Amino acid sequence: MSNFAAFLETIEAPRVIYDIGGGTGNYSQIAARAFRGSEIHLVEPDAGMIGAAKAKLADYANIHYESCPFEEIDATGTADLVVCVHAIYTMPSPKQRIADLRRMLRPGGWLYLVDIGRYIDVSDWRRYLFAALRKEHGLAGALRILWQGREISKQNKAIFEAQKKGVYWTHTEAELAADVIAAGFDIVEQKSVYRGYSDLLICRPRP
Repeated sequence: MSNFAAFLETIEAPRVIYDIGGGTGNYSQIAARAFRGSEIHLVEPDAGMIGAAKAKLADYANIHYESCPFEEIDATGTADLVVCVHAIYTMPSPKQRIADLRRMLRPGGWLYLVDIGRYIDVSDWRRYLFAALRKEHGLAGALRILWQGREISKQNKAIFEAQKKGVYWTHTEAELAADVIAAGFDIVEQKSVYRGYSDLLICRPRP
């Protein structure tokens, strides 16, 4: 999320922001802190996550909640910034959903896209996370955080199983870049993130 906060420092304040598949509101919260005058729409079909987001973001009056699938959002040409983090790979017709992201943006707008593309090695991810947490919080702190986040570990296992079954979309860096360009974007920046399992793309819509 530090990448996102750093990116926001480089752009003008957006009037309208859409956080697609916003989950419990982590990225909406960063955007709300950076741009208190922006109108932020958190789009999340899961009622439990929407509930958690509303509790977390109760102090921000500029966030609107839309509890429906992304493909049902009618917001053509209204957004100055669209954020979509670890959501497209779970959606039906992901290439069409990328085109929908393009459709939402005004000329000159920004897309901040992160998507899981490769199979998640759950053991590798757990080892990496533990080492990073131990370095920052010590052994006891790392163990406590991992215990508190055990539900995330279960989710990662579920993601891996869905990837193997073809339920979730997988792609290489080059394949995702090609799909984004085909949808009408120019890529400003692209890099591998999250231990190489995901790709980060910062894009602008072509005129």
